[in-house]
Amino acid sequence: MSNIILLFLCMLIGITLRRYGRVPDNAHVAINGFIINVSLPALTLLKIHSIKLQSTLAYAVAMPWLLFTIAVLFFWSLSKLLQFTPATIGGLILVAGLGNTSFVGLPMIESFYGNNGMPIGILIDQLGTYLVLSTLGIAVAALFSSETSSGAGVLKRICTFPPFIALFVSLLLLPVEYPEWSIAVLRRLGDTLAPLALVSVGLQLRLDQLSGIRVPLSIGIAFKLLVGPALVMLVYVGMLRATGDVVQITLFESAMGPMIGASIVAIQHGLNPPLITLLVGLGITVSFLSLPLWWYVLQGV
Repeated sequence: MSNIILLFLCMLIGITLRRYGRVPDNAHVAINGFIINVSLPALTLLKIHSIKLQSTLAYAVAMPWLLFTIAVLFFWSLSKLLQFTPATIGGLILVAGLGNTSFVGLPMIESFYGNNGMPIGILIDQLGTYLVLSTLGIAVAALFSSETSSGAGVLKRICTFPPFIALFVSLLLLPVEYPEWSIAVLRRLGDTLAPLALVSVGLQLRLDQLSGIRVPLSIGIAFKLLVGPALVMLVYVGMLRATGDVVQITLFESAMGPMIGASIVAIQHGLNPPLITLLVGLGITVSFLSLPLWWYVLQGV
């Protein structure tokens, strides 16, 4: 519960600081720079190093990759009909294709499924969400950004993306045991991600910018909270006939609100920032109404 309160409090802090002119208009740029270069790499180094592979949890690990792939196909197809700009397409794919599987997801799992479900949620977050963001996510951000057009440019962005470098380093260090002090430092730095990201979202959240983005915003929220999870459920339950607690929790995680870290990456790449900030702020808020409904539906799985 404290995580959820902190989430809304930090967003409110950002809105208040901007409303009363307590920070410069471009304060979010510095905050986002810290998140991308410090918070996300620290969290990646910490989380990936503690992974424990189990074949029985393949469904959980595969879910974020499947959801992101579905998002690519869904929004790319839809853009042809609605004539969305490349920045809007890229932003929707990145933010509606990745869920908040840690800061919101883990407390929700604990609330609805108890402590026994936490390892599944952690595995989804470590081997799924953050890996997707650091690889496919940054590729999408670079491809749809107006600043990059060549394949070499996209590859350069992926290879120089600080969380991707941290991912590569953490995999190299898997056999090495981290010293206790380094774990404490990485945890402290990683813990700054969600509060700073929500303050940044609050600084940029402007309801007066709804004009012109109502359609992509509505579609993005609908996909992340309803359509995307339903399609993942169709694959897992309808096609693969998967059942059990692991599948229930995995599908529940797929219905989480948009990923905060993905929104920062999208904004850094200029992928329709007004849309992205509203998508995260409203998407996470609405998810607290949709998640109990998903929990009820998944009881039969």
